[in-house]
Amino acid sequence: MKTLETSRLILRKFAQDDFTAVHSYASCTENITYMKWGPNTESDTRMYIETAIRLAEETPCMNYQYAVVLKETEELIGGCTLHIKQEGMAEVGWLVKHEHWKQGYGYEMGKRMLKFGFDELNLHRLTAHCDAENEGSFRLMEKLGMRREGLFYDVRPANKQLTTGRPYSDELIYAILKSDWETGKEIAYYNFLPCEFNGFIDIPTLTNGNIFLICTKKTPANPEKRHVPSYTFSICKNGEEMGGISLRIGYCDSLYYAGQIGYGLREEYRGNGYAAEACKLLLPVAKAHKMSKLLITNNYTNAASRRVCEKLNARFVRMARLPEWCDLYKGGQRFANIFEWEV
Repeated sequence: MKTLETSRLILRKFAQDDFTAVHSYASCTENITYMKWGPNTESDTRMYIETAIRLAEETPCMNYQYAVVLKETEELIGGCTLHIKQEGMAEVGWLVKHEHWKQGYGYEMGKRMLKFGFDELNLHRLTAHCDAENEGSFRLMEKLGMRREGLFYDVRPANKQLTTGRPYSDELIYAILKSDWETGKEIAYYNFLPCEFNGFIDIPTLTNGNIFLICTKKTPANPEKRHVPSYTFSICKNGEEMGGISLRIGYCDSLYYAGQIGYGLREEYRGNGYAAEACKLLLPVAKAHKMSKLLITNNYTNAASRRVCEKLNARFVRMARLPEWCDLYKGGQRFANIFEWEV
């Protein structure tokens, strides 16, 4: 079992001389309130350490039990696990001593477990469970990009009975797919790309001699709705308005799914290549704002829009699952094709 690291932590095998540190949190009521086990007796803790050591020596390892140590002081502050339940599927978990809560260590552990599971073990799906009242735990799962998949009533033996008298508690299950993990990395990449917006620029009529674009609206950003500044244009030919196209300025999570360019043509004008021509006419505006790549997205069932992207030689990135907060999801769409177009 390999040792893992984060910026502040070392994740290593357990050792027999970890007993005192492990028992200090495994026997602490505050630490195990929301756990299925504990508070540990000394015998319980010794048995756990022995089991963790034995599991680490198995080949192949199917149940990774990590002791988590601070790099700076070498203090053991908790543990984290990755248990492969079946091919491609595993469950992850973590625990931090209460003296070290709210310092970001749980996030570091969780992020490293996801990276280990997806990038190094090539797993397909990771899950995590917690007591439904353990807000700190499920908020951490959400921060890690995990999706809430279910709430199950009275399925966890409840250590909370020590104070509430309730023998069982409800359980939440969260999960993340490898495709979700890859999508998260792509979003981080695009969000890091350069872009300059010091106000809207003056735009003359944009034309290629066949069609022309007229700017009809400049919409300021609306952070509450995750909206960036945008330009809206009419697509025209021979004095006739055929449809519209918009250009959104910037990079953010919502634009990974919605794209920087959106277009639509009236039915009688479709199939003539006008959408692709209109996209090309937007390039000077994107360049004026120092944008190097534009994302164009479409419903995976929309073959016509996909053909527009292919005409532009845009690179197909992936079919992405839409998050529930996304406007497209709220409109009934569940997946989107993501295309990247070099400016």
